[in-house]
Amino acid sequence: RPSDRQQLREVRMAARRPLERVYVVGVGMTPFSKPGKGDAYPEMGKMAVQKALFDAGVRFDELEHATVGYCYGDSTCGQRVLYELGQTTIPIANVNNNCSTGSTALLLSKQLVAGGVVGCALALGFEQMQRGSLKSHFDDRVNPMDKHVMAMAQERGMVKAPMAAQFFGNAGLEYCEKHGVDHSVMAKIAQKNHRNSANNPYSQFRDIYSLEQIMAAPKIFGPLTKLQCCPTSDGAAAAVLVSESFLLAHPNKERLMARAVLVEALTMATDSGRVFAGSMVDLAGADMTRRAARRAYAEAGIGAGDVQVVEMHDCFSANELISYDALGLCAEGKAGEYVERGDNDYGGKGAVVNCSGGLISKGHPLGATGLAQLTELCWQLRGMAGQRQVPNVRHALQHNVGLGGACVVGIYALGFPQAAKRGAQYDDVNPAVTTDMPAGADDVGGSAPTDVVALPRARL
Repeated sequence: RPSDRQQLREVRMAARRPLERVYVVGVGMTPFSKPGKGDAYPEMGKMAVQKALFDAGVRFDELEHATVGYCYGDSTCGQRVLYELGQTTIPIANVNNNCSTGSTALLLSKQLVAGGVVGCALALGFEQMQRGSLKSHFDDRVNPMDKHVMAMAQERGMVKAPMAAQFFGNAGLEYCEKHGVDHSVMAKIAQKNHRNSANNPYSQFRDIYSLEQIMAAPKIFGPLTKLQCCPTSDGAAAAVLVSESFLLAHPNKERLMARAVLVEALTMATDSGRVFAGSMVDLAGADMTRRAARRAYAEAGIGAGDVQVVEMHDCFSANELISYDALGLCAEGKAGEYVERGDNDYGGKGAVVNCSGGLISKGHPLGATGLAQLTELCWQLRGMAGQRQVPNVRHALQHNVGLGGACVVGIYALGFPQAAKRGAQYDDVNPAVTTDMPAGADDVGGSAPTDVVALPRARL
């Protein structure tokens, strides 16, 4: 009975010990690049981890757990990367959750730290992708998106175009039809994100385009042109998460406190029954976004109006359009007006959205994207972001969506504002404005245990 299940849930909640406060104390990423133009995944992943550990002032052999996210690769790619830094015998778990893979790795590491299972954990995401649009690699079995594809075909039909572009393009079309939004609004979103990427040295593309150039680019699906679609990318990003007790007991406590970003909330939602109820907007993840955001705001104890900067999942400009009101950044159906007023950009009345350039221009290596979003938000909260810095950031929000489906929403704030020396404590290199490897970042590794563990002999 529902009442019995509710009572059991309340008993379980009461029996739980209090959760630890969790801080992100180190972040790092590689530049995002066209597939095949950068390093192989072991080198990319290693570089991101070294940067994150150096940023934190934590050594590799202090890590107690690692969660590694990637979509395109064989089993245990995470071990292949981390063994480059040392073989310390810690648990290494590999995860794949479509485009939300990186933030899923982050969520799982955060849960382990919050629950007191470990005091220090790594979240790593990377991707070494193939050129061209996304496609299935296992044609001999049921595709996990088969029901989503059928639902779209029933509502809107299908054409010869990339499948992801049809999902999000149809969602954008439905939103525009329902709320009277001109298609040019989606092009304006892409124009903003390309413009913002010019100040981000990690972006795959840093070109600025006029609205006319964006709308005149080659058509991909419906009103979506090539410049409104994210590229496939190679890249990696990583984060070091610690508990408050670990942080306060650490010999580098002052350094960690100066960098610490508090995870105010980190939630995931998967599809509800609404996903197949006939709405392309919900089929593309808006319902998941709405549910994850609602829980995140409640957990953080803030509202959407308290957020100053957002890294949003703009795999297509249409998805940014449908996500504004799903995240509560504007009233339902008012995303078009929100964009037209410029409330999503520097100088507007709302949060600055995708100051990094977003997926559209920064790039979208699936496993790295969620952690790259976190990296940018940590730099923004610390006041390090140079020309792309948003003024007076107090709360920052992350939104990462994977069709099929999973949506992660995170909310972050400075952990110890009084200890944060904004932009001044970063040794010789500010990683937010240069992609150079800091001097000494290659000296954070651990070594393999040399002892041989003797196992008890079996009795015959």
